[in-house]
Amino acid sequence: MTTPIRLGTRRSALATAQSQLVADALAAVTGSPVQLVFLATSGDSNPAPLTQIGGTGVFVGALRDALHTGEVDVAVHSLKDLPTTPAPGLHLAAIPGREDPRDALVARDALTLASLPLGARVGTGSPRRAAQLASARPDLQIVAVRGNVDTRLRFVSDGSLDAVVLALAGLRRLGRDDVATEVIEPDVMLPAPGQGALAVETTDSVDPALMTALRRLDDPATRAAVSAERAVLSALEAGCSAPVGALAVVDEPGFHTPELTLQAFVGATDGHTQQRLSITAPLADAEAAGRQLAVRLLDAGAAAFLGEPAL
Repeated sequence: MTTPIRLGTRRSALATAQSQLVADALAAVTGSPVQLVFLATSGDSNPAPLTQIGGTGVFVGALRDALHTGEVDVAVHSLKDLPTTPAPGLHLAAIPGREDPRDALVARDALTLASLPLGARVGTGSPRRAAQLASARPDLQIVAVRGNVDTRLRFVSDGSLDAVVLALAGLRRLGRDDVATEVIEPDVMLPAPGQGALAVETTDSVDPALMTALRRLDDPATRAAVSAERAVLSALEAGCSAPVGALAVVDEPGFHTPELTLQAFVGATDGHTQQRLSITAPLADAEAAGRQLAVRLLDAGAAAFLGEPAL
């Protein structure tokens, strides 16, 4: 292939950094130049809370439209933003190796979650994070925030908030992980399903040579892990803005069949009640394990938390 490959991306600094990683990898396997095509999504243009403007899919619609019209050949999404329902005519061609999926606290004075003062103001736009923050520290004031990484960091630097919670993967891809005052472990805060992973999407009718190249970017272990996590979300019939966390860890030792351990969380945003369960299954049964864990969560009463009010 010698014609430039057009890669659709959002305009934010983080989306651009993530897309450039994919563009560089795709150029390396194809020998063709890759051109970033910047697109604005409804999630970028509307400052309202995600739970009010649709939550699931608000960052992907414009990119998918550009794929359908042929304006771009491939599109790169943060996988956690991608709806779990397959889009007609589109194909999730590659899920590259995952960055660290954990959340990070960025706090004034190098504070940690445990050392934040009583009543500290902590910013997040995520019901999932709010629920787990409130469970770990019921005294905190959880403040709803929107905006890009720099905007959220500014809330701390200008004293508006004591801390914010961001995805560690985003900070790392921007070269800003030095601002994190604590990496929050999964036993305290499970990440969003698919957090830290990227999704490379194209059309079912894409050039076969390009599809072959895209498949070379795929990481099977990452795909299995996020497939299990997203199966939880799908089976719960919850969107990406619901108070749901999930993390699958893949174990591939040489002496037995590869397997994964999947944890999932559903909780009330006030932190008073939550359900957290886990399951271990063969890697080949990743999606089935996610669905099974979702059924267990529902049997334990998780449905009561899925209609939580917006932050």
